[in-house]
Parts: sequence; C-alpha cells; structure tokens
Amino acid sequence: QVQLQESGGGSVQAGGSVRISCAVSGFLRNYCIQWFRQAPWKEREGVAVIVGDDSTFYIGSVKGRFSVSRDNAKNSVYLDMNNLQPEDTAMYFCAFSRDILNVQNIAPVGLFEAWGQGIQVTVSS
Repeated sequence: QVQLQESGGGSVQAGGSVRISCAVSGFLRNYCIQWFRQAPWKEREGVAVIVGDDSTFYIGSVKGRFSVSRDNAKNSVYLDMNNLQPEDTAMYFCAFSRDILNVQNIAPVGLFEAWGQGIQVTVSS
C-alpha cells in the first residue's frame, strides 16, 4: 500500500520561500507525484508534476517560481516555492500515480491512487 507523508510548509511573508516534502513508502522508482493545492472556498488545483524520468510540468501561475524535484535515495519528492505571494496561500497535497508515465499537462484528480494528508502554506502581504 502506497503512503505519502508531507512535511515542511508554514507561514512566510510575500517574496519568501518554502519547501514542502513528500515522503513515499510502499513503492520505489518510476512513479508520478503531482502537487495540488486548495485554498478556502476554491477547488483543488494541480500546480506541478514530476514523472519517472524526472520530466516536470507547471501551471502558468507558478512557472518560474516553483520547482519540483526527486531524491531517489530518500524516496521523496520536493516542492520548492520561491517568491511566494498571498494568492499561493493554500493547503498543499502530494498525490501518487504509478500509471502516469509522461507529462504534458497537469493530470486530473481522479488519476491518483494515494494522497498525502495536506500541509498548510500561508503567505502574508
């Protein structure tokens, strides 16, 4: 059974940086992790994805500010968020798929078989 454990997050001022981590257990290598976020009263949206060959994709609003990476030795995926803005305030979730092998866009919620518990990132102006 695949399990995801997020860590990091927190509160920062606008322009600051935060790293959130997603530790994966129960599966090794060649999996897809997509980061989602959900702000109060808004739908969950995918923001960044990494697949088995370490290809990545970002939505336009975070491209150039967010970076997703993988550490195979730790079986973890990271989301580094820079130049954060108040509109980035949300609960962030990592989600796992063993079936998504290529990345050309953000994948829909229904394609992911495991989710982290979510971690809060708050950006103040």
